[in-house]
Amino acid sequence: MLARLDTAAIERMAAILAETRSRGGRLFLLGVGGSAANASHAVNDFRKIAGIEAYAPTDNVSELTARTNDEGWATVFESWLQVSKLRAGDCLFVFSVGGGDVERNASPNLVAALKYGREVGSKIIGIVGRDGGYTAKVADVCAIIPTVNPVHVTPHAEAFQAVVWHLLVSHPSLKAVETKWESVR
Repeated sequence: MLARLDTAAIERMAAILAETRSRGGRLFLLGVGGSAANASHAVNDFRKIAGIEAYAPTDNVSELTARTNDEGWATVFESWLQVSKLRAGDCLFVFSVGGGDVERNASPNLVAALKYGREVGSKIIGIVGRDGGYTAKVADVCAIIPTVNPVHVTPHAEAFQAVVWHLLVSHPSLKAVETKWESVR
């Protein structure tokens, strides 16, 4: 799987993230299920290691569930991004196995958020486990985790999301501070 990762896509993602940081843009990480947990962890790393203002809507379970209850699951991220005043200088970063598919009722909230991101002109990047989803179709750059065993697409995609985001936060154009164990000599 590592040998089949698209390193050129990861380099382009690093460039978009560096550009977002340099112009004072914010990074919004979107994911559901295990990918939401990855988004939460990645927020910490992008803030602490790369010095990028970063947020994940799923980190506030009260707002997430209130919006789901009152407005519906499909628009929960879009409405959160509207309140956050998503703008052209910002970047949406999707972690997803399938990338969203309205017809299959798979992560329609990601699709709505990405449509909104396109409307306001924000950059879109993603790490997904399938190439047919909405994220892969509309992202400026999308790293697709190679399928080596179709029985394990979900665990492989979610595990390799972590590999790719850690490659990004430690990339020379993004890493802003030394990590703890590397700084202890």
